[in-house]
Amino acid sequence: MSDSQQPHQQAVSQQVLSQLAAAISDTPAPIYQRVKQAIIDQVRAGIWRPHQRVPSESEMVNELGVSRMTINRALRELTSEGFLIRMQGVGTFVAEAKAYTPLLEVHNIADEIAERGHHHSCKIIICEQRLADAEQASLLGIKPGQPMFYSLIVHYENDLPVQIEDRCVNPQTGPDYLHQVINNKKMPYYYLMESAPLTSGEHRVEAVRADELQQDLLQLGEHEPCLLIHRRTWSGSRVVTSARLLYPGSRYQLFGRFTSHG
Repeated sequence: MSDSQQPHQQAVSQQVLSQLAAAISDTPAPIYQRVKQAIIDQVRAGIWRPHQRVPSESEMVNELGVSRMTINRALRELTSEGFLIRMQGVGTFVAEAKAYTPLLEVHNIADEIAERGHHHSCKIIICEQRLADAEQASLLGIKPGQPMFYSLIVHYENDLPVQIEDRCVNPQTGPDYLHQVINNKKMPYYYLMESAPLTSGEHRVEAVRADELQQDLLQLGEHEPCLLIHRRTWSGSRVVTSARLLYPGSRYQLFGRFTSHG
């Protein structure tokens, strides 16, 4: 950095520190939590932008008047939660925001991607009729050996794979599923919502490691963790579909909100 740039950079850094100090809440809570929440608020408001270098621990200690242990804990937790990236010997930076999918709701991934202003596309790997095995039959509420519809679809956001949709469909609730998906290129979500309107659903989430096929489809490294949502939906008393939705852990997060009526 040239001598002429230093005063400007110092002024910018001081402005960032002043904004952070002003954002810290007076709400009774441990100071590290208040610092942490203030940083989250700066990131979510777009004041601290992706890839921006954040003030050092020493600068925060001096400006905020708190201990280094407090700042270190706040930054460490923010890093583990994906808000910041800490590079040894280089500094701490704001992480690229992850896309998210609602955990407590059933949405179409194409709509989620469009809402972020990005382009959605998909690739149908398999779409066919199969005979249900014991596990699939149990999930769909049919007998083992009965026909069911099966599809494997990869969804892309701006040409980057972000979800594998592994779906079993009850033919009684989606009789035209194969034709609609293969020939009309209709997203499963849209057809199934028309054919058998959703009345209830369930989600189960786990962290998993992708197998070789999944790694290839999602363009993952061998040891990259994934988020797997097991989703079943009903229309009235009938199960409509049982789906396994696999997301790269580094590109997605799950989000849920609930309201207490107590």
